Amino acid sequence: MISSQQIFKKYFPQLKETSFKHKLLHSVCKKLLHETTFIHFAECYPNLQGFDLIEKTLEYFDFSFATIDKQIERIPVTGRVVIVANHPIGTLDGLALLHLVRKLRSDVKVVANELLMEIEALHELLLPVNNFSGNTAKKDLLNIHDFLSCDGAVIIFPAGEVSRFTATGVKDRTWHKGFLKIASRAKAPILPVHIKARNSWTFYACSLFYKPLASLLLVQEMFNHNQQSIQVSIGKLIPFDSYGKNKLSTKVKVNLLQNEVIRVAKGKVSYFKTESVIAHPVARVDLKQAIEKCKLLGCTSDNKSIYLLEKPEHGVILKELGRCREVTFRSVGEGTGEKRDLDKYDLNYMHLILWDQEQLEIVGAYRFTPTSKIISSQGVEGLYSSKLFRYEADMQPVFERGIELGRSFVQPRYWGKRSLEYLWQGIGAYLAMNPEIRYLFGPVSLSSALPKKAHAYLVYFYQLYFPAQGTLASARNAYLISDELDNELFNYFTGENYAKDFMKLKTMMSNIGVSVPTLYKQYTELCSEGGVQFVDFNIDPDFNHCVDGLVVVDLSFIKEKKQQRYIDMHLQGNKQGHVAL
Repeated sequence: MISSQQIFKKYFPQLKETSFKHKLLHSVCKKLLHETTFIHFAECYPNLQGFDLIEKTLEYFDFSFATIDKQIERIPVTGRVVIVANHPIGTLDGLALLHLVRKLRSDVKVVANELLMEIEALHELLLPVNNFSGNTAKKDLLNIHDFLSCDGAVIIFPAGEVSRFTATGVKDRTWHKGFLKIASRAKAPILPVHIKARNSWTFYACSLFYKPLASLLLVQEMFNHNQQSIQVSIGKLIPFDSYGKNKLSTKVKVNLLQNEVIRVAKGKVSYFKTESVIAHPVARVDLKQAIEKCKLLGCTSDNKSIYLLEKPEHGVILKELGRCREVTFRSVGEGTGEKRDLDKYDLNYMHLILWDQEQLEIVGAYRFTPTSKIISSQGVEGLYSSKLFRYEADMQPVFERGIELGRSFVQPRYWGKRSLEYLWQGIGAYLAMNPEIRYLFGPVSLSSALPKKAHAYLVYFYQLYFPAQGTLASARNAYLISDELDNELFNYFTGENYAKDFMKLKTMMSNIGVSVPTLYKQYTELCSEGGVQFVDFNIDPDFNHCVDGLVVVDLSFIKEKKQQRYIDMHLQGNKQGHVAL
């Protein structure tokens, strides 16, 4: 609890406790802080902590906020984000914003000054700073960075104090640059929020003559806002690439972001390139019911299930697939920038889904289709990969007995947990049910987040050892290696010993801090020599200029162990319904 004794010592340290002036001013301070009321509140609710205390405080003051439902969807429910706002009231507005965000995600904290830190019951929700004055302890800044690194949400009031009366009206003082440094270091997107509210004229008059007294009046202002409501306007998400990679000075960026909050209130277009916040998850009960209506292909020992969605519809499964795709691809520097990553092909393709039975979560998925079916009704243009590659006549045998695979993902939280292996087991189950299929093909992405040299190394290596056999297709926006680098790689790789050259590739990738993408290893290790081709490589501007390699796999070359591991094990299982993996 805020103690009048502590506050009094801070603002009037020069007065002796025994003096009449000290006693008089302390009595006034105690009244301004409503200390008796807060003591009574604490006695009534002695065990309230954190968010529960905030809820009860807002309830006590009958204080509420209003915002537009569509704008609430702009608050990311997962992933790191720095939320910046003006601070018109200085007390309840901060609690209201924290309450709003906390209803959507539990991993949110607010950067607070030392006054709020006096309230121990709120410590779990606070990250202390010294008003961004430049005197904040390094450990406090490190705590904020660590919280963002764990993909938390941080609320910051960059003015560092309540809005004041100025010649141009009531507004924040010039924002401190600390918030921008925090966001930039974490490469976190910034979400601008405007709060429409104001304090009393008495408060603003006092702040003009003596700021410490105005600060003491903030508690009285809380009581003045009893039974009031404020308007909260939420802007669009500003990604790090938009504010962090331009050539503007820090001062200009800070001013633009402060003005951005005002533009949000007026509904004006952002100064920055924005992106849609990823959609909020669909209701788990609805998703579970829809998933369980799909065809079950197998179950794993760690409570995952593999389902096949054969006839997609506009519903909860596609919505959640699109959301999970966007979460995954944004995490590696790709993504559409939309709420969900969905396209016109999703309704015409089948979807292999790995389902977490305990968490009621889509772990990952693969999209695929028998190509003969699509081409017979829509032509080659009906294939997703036709956007990236021009197909030639030599692809006809592949189309007749092939399936196009693509848009695979595993959510980041499930990386390293055999998830991709389970999805491949699902593909094997489908192949076991459809033995006429001979070819797998489709685009395999190289993230734009990889260093440029890594793209060149991978493209050169995979075209060297897995070249196109005939004229199958050509890239619409071809990836090209410079002559200089091509000559360098020609002299580095022998092209005669795959194992030795692959070790060289791994070393080169490791030297620049990355590794060979899992799917590239997965496809090429599936077959014996001659069974895998990387036909061409395309740059896709729709997905942040990632590089897609068109892979073609001939299953007649599949290695015996892979055949047994992915396909044969399902042949007996098909007779029993599904396989336990």
